[in-house]
Order: sequence, then structure tokens, then C-alpha cells
Amino acid sequence: MTISVIVPCYNEEESIPLFYDAMETVRKQTEHTFEYIFINDGSKDRTLKVLKELNTRDSNAHYLSFSRNFGKEAALYAGLQHASGELVTVMDVDLQDPPALLLEMIERLDSDPDLDCVGTRRTTREGEPPIRSFFAQLFYKLINRISQVEMVDGARDFRLMRRPMVDSILELSEYNRFSKGIFSWVGFRTDYLEYKNVERVAGETSWNFWSLFKYSIEGIVNFSDTPLNIAFIGGVLSCILAFLLLAFFFIRTLIMGNPTSGWTSLMTVVLFLGGFQLVTIGILGKYIGKIFMETKKRPVYLIKEKSK
Repeated sequence: MTISVIVPCYNEEESIPLFYDAMETVRKQTEHTFEYIFINDGSKDRTLKVLKELNTRDSNAHYLSFSRNFGKEAALYAGLQHASGELVTVMDVDLQDPPALLLEMIERLDSDPDLDCVGTRRTTREGEPPIRSFFAQLFYKLINRISQVEMVDGARDFRLMRRPMVDSILELSEYNRFSKGIFSWVGFRTDYLEYKNVERVAGETSWNFWSLFKYSIEGIVNFSDTPLNIAFIGGVLSCILAFLLLAFFFIRTLIMGNPTSGWTSLMTVVLFLGGFQLVTIGILGKYIGKIFMETKKRPVYLIKEKSK
């Protein structure tokens, strides 16, 4: 049986040889054939050169090289499209996804024919900045409250899937992709292996707090319309509040016989309503922007070159 190993790479010239050696150690402990699919996501270092050298040594180590950086989601989608194995796994090249876990994942699938996928989730976030860990946990709590799709806290993209699940994922050809949500949305029976966080072996991560924050916003917008409902409800409440204030000031003027005064209170109301309107327009704009990108029907990625 062939296992396709999908590995997105962005400026990972130091990590690739270490990852390949670790995976080959795992491969020798199984009876399966490994098909490596490395995706060079517009790297600016020697990543492509390292991948070409690796392909020369091992014909099963394939690579795709994008014309520019399209992001990890595009790299995952490209890898899934080019994977031919009966089993498919997605892994990070920095070895934060322990290759040794793959042996247990294979064993679980072999022992349970009804199991479609074995995923992984981190039980700790040691080595991460506390602020990042706090907001990551907050994101999962929020998304699971407002979305109909349940996402497991700490779940990684690292998972081993059977071919029917992969084919179902590929049917979702949307431009705006959020793989963690897509993996859950397609359903299929999934078990999770737990492990403690592992720090990357080489290089530097391209994910900072701001990029992770934007990624979380993408997930919320892609899998929930709750922000739109909040904007609508907030708008209704603001109108009710404005009407009540108008009635209060009108009655007060009639009873007390003097006009309502107070520049501060007036500006407070104006600024509140104006700020709320801008937030609401921003939420609407985010969804409209998603629609705009989908209607363009641009390809998710462009390949500049690939191995034969």
C-alpha cells in the first residue's frame, strides 16, 4: 500500500533533510511505500534546490514549486490533488509533527476498517508564547459556539486519511480555504492521538501572532454567519436605544420646560453609533470580499515547475 506524505515548505532548506531522514526511519519499520509530495510555497531560500537534490536521490520524493507564495492552505490543497496513495497524510516539515506517531496511526487504521482518519492533537503548548496559547484556546471555544462544525482544540493538520475522505475534501474546491474546518465539515469517523508539543528542529516559523489572528478570522468567516447576525441584532438594538433616548429627551423638555443641553452626551451617542456602523460595515465587507474572490474563480495556486 502507498502512503502519500504531503509536506508544505516555505523557507525550510534546513528542515527538509532532517525530516526526510526521520521519515525514512519510519518507512523502514512498515511494509508500506512512501510517496513524498513536497510543495515549495514560493520560498526565498534554497528550499527548491534542496528538493531537486532530494528528488535526484529518491524518485519517490516529488516536489511542486509555486510561482509565488500562495499560503499553506493552497499548498495543502495542491498536495491532496497530486497524492495518489490509498492513505494520505499531511505533515509539517519542521518535525513538530512527530513522524513516529505515523506508525501508531497506520496500526489504528489497519485494526479498524470502519475508521476513516486518525488525527493528532496537542495536549500542551509548551514553547509557545503565553499570549498565543491563550488566544488559540479562546478561538476554539468561540468557533465551537458559533459554528455548526465542531473543531477539536489543539488538533493539528497532521492526520492519516483513507482515500474516500481525501476525495471528499477535494470536492470542496473553494478559493477561501480553512483546512481545519474542512476536515471536520466533510465528516468521516476520526480518532485522535494526543501528544505533547514539540518545538521545531531548525529554521524559524513564518507564523507570527498577527498571521495567526488573520487565519482565525478566516476560519470564523468561512464556517459561521454569526458575525452577520451579531451585526443585525446590534443594529436593531442601537435603533431601539436611539428611539428611547429621543423619547426621553422629548418628554424631559416638555415637563421641565427647558431644552436638552449637553454636548458631551450628544457626541457620545454619535460616536457610539458611528463606530458601530463602521464595525458592521467591516463585517459585511469581509463576507462580500469572500464572495468577490469566489466569483472570480481564480485558481487556488499556480505551479511554476514540478518533478517528473
